[in-house]
Amino acid sequence: MEEKRARKRLVLVPVPAQGHISPMMQLAKTLHLKGFSITVAQTKFNYFNPPDDSTDFQFVTIPESLPESDFKNLGPIRFLHKLNKECQVSFKDCLGQLLIQQSHEIACVIYDEFMYFAEAAAKEFNLPNVIFSTTSATAFACRSVFEKLYAENALVPFNEPKEEQNELVPEFHPLRYKDFPVSRWASLESIMEIYRNTVDKRTASSVIINTTSCLENSSLLWLQQRLEIPVYPVGPLHMVASAPTSLLEENKSCIEWLNKRSQNSVIFVSLGSLALMEINEVMETASGLDSSNQHFLWVIRPGSIRESEWIESLPEEFSQMVSDRGYIVKWAPQKEVLAHPAVGGFWSHCGWNSTLESIGEGVPMICKPFSGDQKVNARYLDRVWKIGVQVEGDLDRGAVERAVKRLMVGEEGEKMRKRAVSLKEKLRASVRSGGSSHNSLEEFVNFFKTVKQIRN
Repeated sequence: MEEKRARKRLVLVPVPAQGHISPMMQLAKTLHLKGFSITVAQTKFNYFNPPDDSTDFQFVTIPESLPESDFKNLGPIRFLHKLNKECQVSFKDCLGQLLIQQSHEIACVIYDEFMYFAEAAAKEFNLPNVIFSTTSATAFACRSVFEKLYAENALVPFNEPKEEQNELVPEFHPLRYKDFPVSRWASLESIMEIYRNTVDKRTASSVIINTTSCLENSSLLWLQQRLEIPVYPVGPLHMVASAPTSLLEENKSCIEWLNKRSQNSVIFVSLGSLALMEINEVMETASGLDSSNQHFLWVIRPGSIRESEWIESLPEEFSQMVSDRGYIVKWAPQKEVLAHPAVGGFWSHCGWNSTLESIGEGVPMICKPFSGDQKVNARYLDRVWKIGVQVEGDLDRGAVERAVKRLMVGEEGEKMRKRAVSLKEKLRASVRSGGSSHNSLEEFVNFFKTVKQIRN
């Protein structure tokens, strides 16, 4: 009888943020189901405590000494700069220890594109390395030309809008200059430096992207030509392997509330794990939701309102406006909410995970991006896939009410819902046997199951 072949080991390095940990853990579970052993190398910052069903995975910590306050004080972009510098040497030590300890061969290091320090360690030990992009292929393409557009003075900081920013970017239709992924938390120079590192393939043998060709075929072809290494679109990963990864406690009481509502009657409002709102924006949103006469489930994350820990310190009118048709929670089981028949629309910041989860359940969206790649996704939802209503400019009661009614009431919203359901079916087909994402995943897996890497 042939001896059972030992599993090859993959080392995965996620960014310590909710929107990056979730798809990385989904990828980990997917690859484990394909026969690989999994090691997840995490930083101490925002450490994800694995659930009980992750006993087959090995979790190791990359030593770093960044204070918790750095993320808040520096903002995401500058924090990532510092994190990459801090982890460069310590991850080499960590990987070296893994190579000594592991009886199974390490086949590859897969790192989030924003954790590019991992490449140098893989290179030092002659290990293949693969870039994993948790954003859309279109956003990756935008980052690839960011430096060129910056040199042409075509981009401006987030808070300095100019009229010419409404012009379309050549070769990137329908994106405008103002849709490009700048950040409200960093200078253009700082953003350019981080993007220069994320799009540099260095010694990577391939790129995995959590997307599918039925959504982004032209962007994927563009990237394939530019990178000149295999690009594997394997998403949406949440439809391939579910992996509980919430860093915040989910309030499931909202499901009972949804159970009492009729089909497609509720707008779900959730603006992600990082976005901040001013008190006046919260009040205008509440007023607009109230005026729309639609039921709404609203996630308000603790600390997401400036100068307020949660809703207790908001003006008294807030409770009056939300008590009739609204339900407020601190965090929700988003995939379960979007799958609920009562939910007919999703007011979102348009992070890529939220975008894929919404399309994956056939739910059209109201798009209010805050920063980075969210603006790219919002534009595509509105102009390419035509399942989104984009809200631009200042957030006031009238804009909120109009957007909600446009999506939830009348013929236009119904057409968007039908298009969203059609896209949902295409996504499901892509991850089934014979689908484009399924085939792409098989190609990636087969390559690393057959490759033999010789180390010094």
